[in-house]
Amino acid sequence: MSSSGLVEKMPLERYVTPERPSLIGFARVELADALSSLGVPEAQHKMRVQQLWHWMYFRGFTSFDEMTSVSKGLRIALAERYTLARPEVVAEQVSADGTRKWLLRLPGEVQGERPHEVECVYIPDTERGTLCVSSQVGCTLSCTFCHTGTQRLVRNLTAGEIVGQVLAARDRLGDWPGGTRPTDGVVRPNGERCITNIVMMGMGEPLYNFEAVRDALLIVADGEGIAISKRRITLSTSGVLPNIARTGAEIGCMLAVSLHAVRDELRNELVPLNRKYPIAELLEGCRNYPGVSNSKRITFEYVMLKDVNDSIDDAKALVRLLKGIPAKINLIPFNPWPGTKYECSDWDQIEKFSQVVFDAGYASPVRTPRGRDIRAACGQLKSATEKLSVRERMALRAMAMVE
Repeated sequence: MSSSGLVEKMPLERYVTPERPSLIGFARVELADALSSLGVPEAQHKMRVQQLWHWMYFRGFTSFDEMTSVSKGLRIALAERYTLARPEVVAEQVSADGTRKWLLRLPGEVQGERPHEVECVYIPDTERGTLCVSSQVGCTLSCTFCHTGTQRLVRNLTAGEIVGQVLAARDRLGDWPGGTRPTDGVVRPNGERCITNIVMMGMGEPLYNFEAVRDALLIVADGEGIAISKRRITLSTSGVLPNIARTGAEIGCMLAVSLHAVRDELRNELVPLNRKYPIAELLEGCRNYPGVSNSKRITFEYVMLKDVNDSIDDAKALVRLLKGIPAKINLIPFNPWPGTKYECSDWDQIEKFSQVVFDAGYASPVRTPRGRDIRAACGQLKSATEKLSVRERMALRAMAMVE
């Protein structure tokens, strides 16, 4: 099978726990275990865990020394064994429209060799501030219209590295109590949170890293810490069917499905995973998504490719396919990348397509491209790690859900 026809890739490396691991990404039970290893009596675990949770996830502190409600001895013991480190921000770009892109450095498997790097993107809007978060270094899948599909899968991110992206972004945005907002671009107004929404639409396929993504999102949604509502968290999948039901049952967030075609023959080419989980089976899984309703709709993402999937007949078939599923359809103008054989649909055709969908009773917003001037739009993010070796091969699938 050709590389463009690969369904799944295997990771090339693995995460190696540092000598002093970060507590970021630890759930409450893991924090209790850490305290136990330091000799903290079990009777104090609940109180101490609550203190750590508050300082880490509500206040965003990066040093144990600042945790004034924690005894000095425990702070010293924690600092000897653990850190509060997030991924290292090694580059930041700010778009004219306020979009911010951060290159984040993570430890590689082999000490002293090239580190792993991912990017995440912040998109401010009038009503929301959306952070697009990555789940893998590289991607398991090989979608032909997506630049990431040409990239190797290096490894899955840990829960701490996923939560760490949120914390690193909030650090840069001054998005903590008493924080100072940046002045070099548009952010949401003072007095409001900068990051109100999370989308798992960055690098990687989240449902091939399910446990880490689940554990991270439950921390992000916890009402006593970062406290982003599950209704404001959207996980995007290319259709890893076995883990779709688990997403609803174990995470309870909103679901987005990268559909992009209405016929199996075409989706087999665009999204080779379709050979494993074809359209009919995928949509049946969506119909049975736990909690799906008119107030909790599934978003179907549909990238507009000229003369490939953008005909009026395609639009009508899309409407027929989604009948009975509470849904919204996000139409995404294709962002060309070097070497791609695809072109973006003409704007008139996108509008005609959208009108068919809208007339059938579905919301069909056309996702406004954001951050193009800093290559932060859909399909334009790049892994600097890969750029060092193959300059034009990698763009990450970071997308902002702009309604």
